[in-house]
Amino acid sequence: MRRKLISTLLCVSMAVTMLTGCGGKESSSASGTEGTNTSSKEDASSENADGEEADSETEVVTTTGDANGTHFDMWTFVEMHSQFYSNMVQKWNEENPDKTIEVTFTTYPFADMHNKLTLALQSGEGAPDLCDVEVGQFPNFLQGEVQFKELNSFMEPYTKDIVQSRIDLYSKDGKNYGVPTHVGATVMFYNTKILDQYGIDYTQIKTWDDYTQAGKKLAEASEGKVRMTSVDTAGTDWLSLSMAEYGEDWTDEQGTADVTIDSVNKMLTMQQDWLDEGIAMVSPGGHVDMEEGYANVADGNIASFPKAMWFMSRFLNYMPEMTDTWAIAPCPVYEEGQNRSVGIGGTGTVVTNQCESADLAAEFLAWAKLSEEGEKKIWEDLGFDTCNTKIWTDKSITEDTSNKYISYFKTNPFDTLNEIKDEIGIVKVVTITPTIGEVFNNTTLNAILEDRQDVTEALQEAQDNVSLEQ
Repeated sequence: MRRKLISTLLCVSMAVTMLTGCGGKESSSASGTEGTNTSSKEDASSENADGEEADSETEVVTTTGDANGTHFDMWTFVEMHSQFYSNMVQKWNEENPDKTIEVTFTTYPFADMHNKLTLALQSGEGAPDLCDVEVGQFPNFLQGEVQFKELNSFMEPYTKDIVQSRIDLYSKDGKNYGVPTHVGATVMFYNTKILDQYGIDYTQIKTWDDYTQAGKKLAEASEGKVRMTSVDTAGTDWLSLSMAEYGEDWTDEQGTADVTIDSVNKMLTMQQDWLDEGIAMVSPGGHVDMEEGYANVADGNIASFPKAMWFMSRFLNYMPEMTDTWAIAPCPVYEEGQNRSVGIGGTGTVVTNQCESADLAAEFLAWAKLSEEGEKKIWEDLGFDTCNTKIWTDKSITEDTSNKYISYFKTNPFDTLNEIKDEIGIVKVVTITPTIGEVFNNTTLNAILEDRQDVTEALQEAQDNVSLEQ
């Protein structure tokens, strides 16, 4: 037991250094965004988990609801999440006067929360009733006897409209243990003002060959002042996208890792060529979801980049002056007909086995996050692409030009979502995932993109390192 606990805690600690689709920022602000399956320090912010920015240093406690109702304790690592849940508690109590609730929310730093949860579950005491668990951490809690309540029957009334792959992320042996927060569909963000200035029509970019040619044209026309994109040395979002396009994965059905797969090799080889040809630059700070990355985007140094839909909030929070500049479009592919997106990041919310009123907690949780009412609030308050696809075609939402996200972008985010709704791939998050992220973000990506090491050679070295942990 002690050995297993130490191993789990090490996984949590490693993930803190690798998270970014959710992860890898040093900012301590909490805008409530979500985000990669493997990237750098996630929630000193974390773009990896949900693309959500978690509070890195502070512990915040708030209580909401009916003091005479059933009391629950809930932990999260994103303060904006607790604000969303607080709103839903109020609505729940208005609609269910016969079973009102009161919830005390505690927002912890990312690593602290997951470590505390691990210890509480292992010891059998001290766990909260409900808890947010970041997608990269979730596999650690599915080992052995799961200490979360099965949620199938509570989620079932809503699942016909929910993207199944997001439910699967938090499931084991057909049992659902976590309620998802968003899809995290990866899209391409294009700076239309830059591209128009240099005569490039992003709507004609369908393949990576098209993208490369547009990048060459941009580099020449701007005399090297603007790059088409930046590539990441501290995040694996680009690689997840490439894997989804080819239908590959880091791991097989048994969880055995192979990081030398063709899709990863192809993307990194292409990115090396982009750097050599002046089409791309290395992302300042390691990836675009950093303070340095935001500045690089705002300064007009790059004209495009792929990121999950939750990155929309980054524009509003850090680049509000760039309204009516950025368009959202499907990502290019190697060959037409491939998937054009991948779901990045996520947070699964659980009911622990230490909750005394677990059925009521589960009923509230499923309603708060999966009902149409809850999903509308997730879009309006957090700016996430909802797991409930009915929201994507609700004109009262999709055509609401007063919405800050819809009014900011040149294109309607829901138009792209509906175009790619059947093409959103998934890269599994399993127990070896944190190790893969650590190896790539600390060594492999720098070796390939900064030092220009041979891609095949570097990937084999990464495979050797990962295999040591299997």
